[in-house]
Amino acid sequence: MTFWTKIAGFILRNRYLVLATIILITALLVTQTKHIRFSYTEANLLPSNHPVNVKYDKFLDIFGEEGNLVILGVKDSTIFSVDKFNAWNKLAKRLNDFPEVELTVSISDIKKLEADRKKRQFVISPLFDKEPTTKENINDIKLQLFQKLPFYENILYNNGGTIQTAIYLKKDIVNTPKRADYIEKVLVPLIKDFELENNLQVRISGMPYIRTLNSKNIADEMMLFVLGALVITAIIFFFFFRSFRATFITLLVVGVGVVWAFGFIGLLGYELTVLTALIPPLIIVIGVPNAVFLINKYQQEVKKHGNQAKSLQRVISKIGNATLMTNITTASGFATFIFVKSDLLREFGVLASINIVSIFILALLIVPILYSFMPLPQKKHLNHLEKRWMEDVVNWMERMVKNQRITVYITSVIIIILSMIGLYQIRVSGSLIEDMPKSKQFYKDIKFFENEFGGIMPLEILIDTKKEKGVMKLSTLKKMEKLNETIETFPELSKPISVNNLVKYSKQAYYNGNPKYYQLPTGQEKAYIFAYTKNSGTNTGMLKNFVDSTGRYARITTFMKDIGTDKMDIIQDRLNAVIKKQFPEERFNVSMTGKALVFLKGTNYLIKNLVISLSLAIVLISIFMAWMFRSPQMILISLIPNMLPLLITAGLMGFFNIPIKPSTILVFSIAFGISVDDTIHFLAKYRQELLANNWKVKPAVYSALKETGVSMFYTSIVLFFGFLVFTVSSFGGTIALGGLVSVTLLLAMVSNLLLLPSLLLSFEKKIANQKVLKETNFKIFPPKENGKNK
Repeated sequence: MTFWTKIAGFILRNRYLVLATIILITALLVTQTKHIRFSYTEANLLPSNHPVNVKYDKFLDIFGEEGNLVILGVKDSTIFSVDKFNAWNKLAKRLNDFPEVELTVSISDIKKLEADRKKRQFVISPLFDKEPTTKENINDIKLQLFQKLPFYENILYNNGGTIQTAIYLKKDIVNTPKRADYIEKVLVPLIKDFELENNLQVRISGMPYIRTLNSKNIADEMMLFVLGALVITAIIFFFFFRSFRATFITLLVVGVGVVWAFGFIGLLGYELTVLTALIPPLIIVIGVPNAVFLINKYQQEVKKHGNQAKSLQRVISKIGNATLMTNITTASGFATFIFVKSDLLREFGVLASINIVSIFILALLIVPILYSFMPLPQKKHLNHLEKRWMEDVVNWMERMVKNQRITVYITSVIIIILSMIGLYQIRVSGSLIEDMPKSKQFYKDIKFFENEFGGIMPLEILIDTKKEKGVMKLSTLKKMEKLNETIETFPELSKPISVNNLVKYSKQAYYNGNPKYYQLPTGQEKAYIFAYTKNSGTNTGMLKNFVDSTGRYARITTFMKDIGTDKMDIIQDRLNAVIKKQFPEERFNVSMTGKALVFLKGTNYLIKNLVISLSLAIVLISIFMAWMFRSPQMILISLIPNMLPLLITAGLMGFFNIPIKPSTILVFSIAFGISVDDTIHFLAKYRQELLANNWKVKPAVYSALKETGVSMFYTSIVLFFGFLVFTVSSFGGTIALGGLVSVTLLLAMVSNLLLLPSLLLSFEKKIANQKVLKETNFKIFPPKENGKNK
């Protein structure tokens, strides 16, 4: 008895115990789903000790969380009517009363800085101290705001008449569920009520708001994917098998698999991110092909001899090992993500590999056991095995392999050349918002603030003067001003905000509020103005936003538009040139940081690591093929049909301007890990047939093509439409992932059914070396005897 025969006997003899064990494990994993939690922070693609992360953490230590700003904006001339203007300011005051809010800054909160000549100090007074009641009052406020207070430009207004309110959330709730509760249950309802009452459209943005709505969208879509994958795969499965029984068993297997997937997420304490949310539907798509191979083999055996016990035993012993190998290679493809130094991808790799092995075990146990309780399939359930159209497809493939191999090779070479041309047109994108759903209002609001105020993604420049109170030296301020002027030359960046703005406002106040003096003081003016500042103490609260308590560190904040890595690299290079010139390294330490920059750098880092991950997957598959066949030619023959679809997909990405980004780079590892399954199924059957046909390659190839062709076709169609479910997503990255993986797997099927057998026939003299094959361990794939499997 072989190993797999013993396994089959154990499963079928202890079917009640096996089912009870599955039910118990499922129940335990259901209890773990309560630990599932959503991610409340941005995906950090870099390891914690990466220099970019180290710089960002240092900035956070000095100035605290930078992503706590929510902004409300209105571009409507009627906002300056008395009723609407007052309603807008009341909204800000109402929002300020909630415990989650640190402070709000609206037009009603504007303070004018004025010089008190008698006390030789600055004092602050409100822009208006009572609610305006007439149009003249409003016009006077507008005049002062737009023409006399440049300090607030791009903070609370722009020259186009757009005004905004800034809401600073408490920093300790930004990365907690409290932030989401405040956004969803307080802020959004209040804004909607305000819009209805005043007939105004309020734009909302800022990283806390974007992250909250993005997370909600991920959660909503995850259930859509699960249901969509179940429905689509069930329909296709029923179309092929025309059996409610087979469809029910398959749905039960993947249903339990989905429960296990959610259970493992909770058990391992992982957060639900845009990647881990893909695991449950991914398990459905990968689990169905397992059922296809098992059920198809069972029905073939029943049709041959009609003995149920023998059929079920052969399902496990013949298909079990090949299916195990395919699932292990798929799991290995995903497991390579574990070696990437990114927590996001490592968690995805761990979950995917565990669940892929789990869904194999579930299919291998549940399918034969449930069939053992049921009567034999009726003749109508076996008719699909003799479908004329399917037979025609297999015969066409056989004719192509037998008579048109040169055509297959020429076509492959032409496709390779075209794909290489497309490959060189691929661009890299590290945009933080490119994948966000463009149909959603929050995405449109992002674009609104980009157009009106220059962006919403913060880019921070941290300046270390290496000495206490070094920031307020006039020489340092002038160096910072040079950097500010460079930033303003980039249309992709907003006007910078720094301590310079406050110093320039102080000079304006010193000269009786005259806006033409909104500039840095001269060396002579500095002594007088800073004396006023020192005496007043009124600027201390404003100053702490730009300078740390020791006066050693300063920050320059600007906001980025949605730009890719190429443009960001150009901007960084130019800014670094100015920094190098203005801030000598022996006296200053200047670094660029911020969430957007961390994400952009993370994209480049991710691409490099995923290339390594894909290479590792290819090496693992090569080792497996070497173990199977002990032949270098077979390693090459098995890899070519799987590398070709990846190359074609890369070419298509270039031609259709689909960039390499965190979502699309996954396509290659996922598709390779799954597509190689067909190769293993085909070669496993081919090896059995090679032994049964006395080492004759041609009969072995044709026989393997006929027997595995149908199952490979079925599984590829199921996978194609299963991954196509992801294209209904509103996230650009998920759409690209679903579409590209679907196309790649379809191409892999064609490649494995045409190119692979063609290569086997072309190299038949080299690979049919009886001595080499005899040295291989064939116990796992036993040969046939007298045309029948032992």
